[in-house]
Amino acid sequence: MATEVKVPTLGESVTEASIGELLKNVGDAVAVDEPIVSLETDKVAVEAPSPVAGVIKEFKVAVGDTVEVGAVLAIVEEGATGAASGEEAGRAAKEREEGQEQRSDTASSDASQTLSPAVRRAVLEHGVDPSTIKGTGKDGRLTKEDVIAAAKAKGDSPAPAPAASAPSPAPTATGERREERVKMTRMRQTIAKRLKGAQDNAALLTTFNDVDMSAVMEARAKYKDLFAKKHDIRLGFMGFFAKAACLALKDVPAVNAYIEGDEIVYHDYVDISVAVSAPNGLVVPVIRDAQDKGFARIEKDIADFGKRAKEGTLTMEDMKGGTFTISNGGVFGSLMSTPIINPPQSAVLGLHRIEDRPVVVDGEIVIRPMMYIALSYDHRLIDGREAVTALKIIKEAIEDPTRMLIDL
Repeated sequence: MATEVKVPTLGESVTEASIGELLKNVGDAVAVDEPIVSLETDKVAVEAPSPVAGVIKEFKVAVGDTVEVGAVLAIVEEGATGAASGEEAGRAAKEREEGQEQRSDTASSDASQTLSPAVRRAVLEHGVDPSTIKGTGKDGRLTKEDVIAAAKAKGDSPAPAPAASAPSPAPTATGERREERVKMTRMRQTIAKRLKGAQDNAALLTTFNDVDMSAVMEARAKYKDLFAKKHDIRLGFMGFFAKAACLALKDVPAVNAYIEGDEIVYHDYVDISVAVSAPNGLVVPVIRDAQDKGFARIEKDIADFGKRAKEGTLTMEDMKGGTFTISNGGVFGSLMSTPIINPPQSAVLGLHRIEDRPVVVDGEIVIRPMMYIALSYDHRLIDGREAVTALKIIKEAIEDPTRMLIDL
């Protein structure tokens, strides 16, 4: 019996999505609840599972198509096992061949491995064989980070010699230049619109400060083993900055507010949006009621967000709301930046890399691990005095973490 696989409910106010990947081929066997199509919404990737066990008879969509909730994605022949026969098997073989051609010259000959556009681009750029890479994504699928890591490892070791029977490739012409045109994903389009909208609608301004990270680094070094043993999570820097931000937002409530029409909406809670990298772009899941959470709970939330962002399993609910954002460009090596607010929020804290720099302490030049921090804010709502005060509170809390314990 033929069963239709349809686009599932995507979340509140989300009515359509784009086809990101076909995770199976026509003729492949599937189990109950096994994902067969990856859908990209404005914020997250959602997988559509097969409601029955059987064999994929037909796909009704192609990568890049826009589909609405309830639309038919594929037909599964219920109860069938193994590869399809006859016309279906022939069609499956053809689709496998086409899929291999689309991946790259270095793509795996295993047609069951489906690569996302981002992964295909990485494979092309770095010249690696995806069949030799162990995927860390959901169900063992390759991520862009897997390809980059493999490329770095490849650069550390000599490339394998070509087979003796293989003809030598023609030398690349000097000055040869190539271009690749790739359609923007729905998520990337949404990110572009929101960031441009923030620039168009808000009066953006950024204030800077620098922070001596000595006290936090000493606390982490002293308590990291005990912390990990008790809470089963690593003690990171984000927990300190999240708690420091809570202190600042309590004292300067405008930084935790936003404009809605001709009204200002103030919040007596702090929901911190934390920017994390996903395969298709930056996402901002929310740590809810951060003001009531301890370091361990915050660190666990952040670790969970990072893991699920990489796997593509974050939900719309995870990113709903948020009153303030923290973005850590330091993990990528950024020294300084002017982050853009996440509408409708009015402020974002930008963190950067830590580096030893000479500073003056008690009249003497000493070396300290320093970090530049930036607060971008909507000047329509937040005055310069308030922005500078909030950033100064964060700086003081990081340089003297005891303040976070006694609410100073």
